[in-house]
Amino acid sequence: MPAKSGGLDERTARIVARVRAIPAGFVRTYGDIDPRAPRLVGRILATTHEDLPWHRVVHADGSIPMGRRQRALLRQEGVPMRGDRVDLRQARLPSGMKIP
Repeated sequence: MPAKSGGLDERTARIVARVRAIPAGFVRTYGDIDPRAPRLVGRILATTHEDLPWHRVVHADGSIPMGRRQRALLRQEGVPMRGDRVDLRQARLPSGMKIP
């Protein structure tokens, strides 16, 4: 794939843009970011040097993959929780909101 500015390939750049577009107080799941490759989203979040709101990406069941630190960041933003999980019915970015 041809490289885009910043050295990111097109698919990686799209995933980075989608994560960056999640506003404070909302979350997206890995599958929301890229339905065909949710694991790729996780790999990109784990290895990218971009400044991203990584904490706003959670598992499809609302569980928080990065534990206490991620939970604390989400709570600071007012993300609603149900026990140890994000309440996706309230916190998931509405599908009608356009993301890149």
